Amino acid sequence: MYRIGVDLGGTNIAVGLVDEQLNLVLKKSVPTGAHRPAQEIVADIAMLCRALCEDKGIALGEIACVGIATPGIANHDTGVVEYSCNLPFRKFPIAELLKKELGVSTVKIENDANAAAWGEAVAGAAKGTKNSVMITLGTGVGGGIIIDNKVFSGFNYAGGELGHIVIQVDGAPCGCGRKGCWEAYSSATALIRMTKEKIEECRASGRATIMADQPKVTGRTACDAMRAGDEAAKEVYDTYVKYLASGLATIINIFQPEVISLGGGVSGEGQSLIDALLPIVRKEQYGGGVVPMTELRIATLGNDAGIIGAAMLG
Repeated sequence: MYRIGVDLGGTNIAVGLVDEQLNLVLKKSVPTGAHRPAQEIVADIAMLCRALCEDKGIALGEIACVGIATPGIANHDTGVVEYSCNLPFRKFPIAELLKKELGVSTVKIENDANAAAWGEAVAGAAKGTKNSVMITLGTGVGGGIIIDNKVFSGFNYAGGELGHIVIQVDGAPCGCGRKGCWEAYSSATALIRMTKEKIEECRASGRATIMADQPKVTGRTACDAMRAGDEAAKEVYDTYVKYLASGLATIINIFQPEVISLGGGVSGEGQSLIDALLPIVRKEQYGGGVVPMTELRIATLGNDAGIIGAAMLG
């Protein structure tokens, strides 16, 4: 039996066919067109699902489950997206509508960050564990929590917003409306802000930095310059790592997961990022080394985590 996973984003809809060994065997995508009516978005999801089956030469009846990873508050019990700020979903019964479009018996939904965490738990960096957390370091800081092999989302399906724990009271403003959120210090957006601030500081003081020579500042600017021996860039990176480690230690102290996997653009630093984080995390986490310690790992499924996680819902 095959499963289909849908990663529904604000920019693209990506749909993949997953086999019994949890391999992603085929994938298709189209632009989301988030400005359109919600029913048109569902119609495109159905079209992609049919196309996958046709290309693989299988019938829709051979699909055990279709899972949807969606932005926003996803009620996985009713199949209703209660709210999404990036898509036109308000109390939207997406699972029931897709069932009717495809004529399949089982459609499950989950928040996209939760689905990605589930993907890493069943087939990626946290495979073989019962309790894990995934953190995505991108435009924001996304989080997904797995407890006893189940996605944790709170009583109202809105839990797991780990990027919005506060690590600096009255600190930098966050897009959620609070100040000092972890997201405001540990996202790729925050790293870019810190890099720009350091470049301006260097220009004002006459200090040399190769970061100032780049035509565009990205999340990689400070990392690349640091590896080239730029001291100002190292200061940016060290500050970023300190903030990231602070939030990770807090998450460990709350959940004590077996594994925290790090995904998103910043995780491209790989093992060197883990090596920089571990001394600070170990110093700040509760337990003093007496109990088994949470492992930090780089997520392995990349952009396919949401598809695989969605496919394996239920």
